[in-house]
Amino acid sequence: MKENININLKNAGSFISHEEVLALAQQSVRHLGSLDAGTGAGNDFLGWLSLHEDVVKQLDKIEKTAKHLRSVSNTTVVIGIGGSYLGAKAVVEALSHSFSHLLKSKHHDILFAGQNICEDYMSDLLEILDGRDYSVIVISKSGTTTEPAIAFRIIKDHLERKVGKVHAADRIIAITDGTKGALKMLADINGYETFVIPDNIGGRYSVLTPVGLLPIAVSGLDIRSLVKGAHSIADVTRKNKDASTNPALIYAAARNLLLQTGRSVEILTGFTPKLHFFSEWWKQLYGESEGKEGKGIFPASVDFTTDLHSMGQYIQDGQRILFETIISIRNPGKKMTIPQEKEDADQLNYLAGKRLSEVNHSAETGTILAHNDGNVPVIRIDVPELDEFYMGQLIYFFELACAVSGYILDVNPFDQPGVEAYKKNMFALLNKPGFEEAGKKLRERLN
Repeated sequence: MKENININLKNAGSFISHEEVLALAQQSVRHLGSLDAGTGAGNDFLGWLSLHEDVVKQLDKIEKTAKHLRSVSNTTVVIGIGGSYLGAKAVVEALSHSFSHLLKSKHHDILFAGQNICEDYMSDLLEILDGRDYSVIVISKSGTTTEPAIAFRIIKDHLERKVGKVHAADRIIAITDGTKGALKMLADINGYETFVIPDNIGGRYSVLTPVGLLPIAVSGLDIRSLVKGAHSIADVTRKNKDASTNPALIYAAARNLLLQTGRSVEILTGFTPKLHFFSEWWKQLYGESEGKEGKGIFPASVDFTTDLHSMGQYIQDGQRILFETIISIRNPGKKMTIPQEKEDADQLNYLAGKRLSEVNHSAETGTILAHNDGNVPVIRIDVPELDEFYMGQLIYFFELACAVSGYILDVNPFDQPGVEAYKKNMFALLNKPGFEEAGKKLRERLN
């Protein structure tokens, strides 16, 4: 039986006391009750709580569809923005070969679109797709979100001209609303296979729905193990009312206590580049969930040891407004040792015979101690290894802790009202019907 991820506050102990953390964690048990009872803010978006159980009955269909896409194409373009692409990209990047796009084997490439409106990016993508046998997964609740809607219009046109409308329809999967919306209508008209985005799950909590699971399955990863990992950590977080043994409650309490000491920036890091996009997913989860009403901890991220040679100086000696959360991977997936050199010109023979992971772990420990000496608290999330099971654990752990942390801050962790502001201005500047007067006022401001 696999062990669980674990939280370690040893290197935050001189900044917040163990007693303080346990006291706030124990007080936060009531927030678990609010989530279970559906009595807290945002209670119409709590479907993710039991998603690891509910999604099991869809796994056969998801795997069947993934197998079909792999059989008719060598590349899949996932079109979506925010939670509609970050979760899938986080898992695929974390668990795939670091240079999978260069492998000569039968690798199925996952590419992403609709997460920006950059003309150069889309032009470059179409140039690649000209020479690829590709399929499409388009993800949008409404079908009218600007970035993915534009991308889908362009890529659908490209695919239909490339293989014909009938064959294109066989290669397009729509993940959208079950009954309404522009994408649902397009899917019905053109006969696309569809999966439903549940009404009670927001985008940033949707990794364990078809939104994340289908692209992950198409990449060749084991989605059943991912879901199993989420299920296992739910038993020790959502269902565990003993605050002293509940890592989600302890994490939520610790980060809010650190906020009270004036540390308003949390830096998530890991000592592997494979976690880069997991950090991007985490930033959206916490940024959109907590950043409202003038509240919240600002979520940032770095990749170590790479960024120790760029951001390390600021972390060590800059303003004391930050703390770190390190995802520490105990066992690497592969083995490599450092060779002996006769001349020892680089003076590295003292490392000869050691595994790279031993050096990396020493860098991690040395960094934690140095940053502690620089007055930076460090929370460590211990993960036995990087695989589907533990990615599932990390996803559910951070989701539940985020919900509890939002309630500690007394904000609704399931809405994102501020996201709409830029959209209204963009629509007005583009003269979208109904926004003409707003556009006139904005242009007057710009003159």
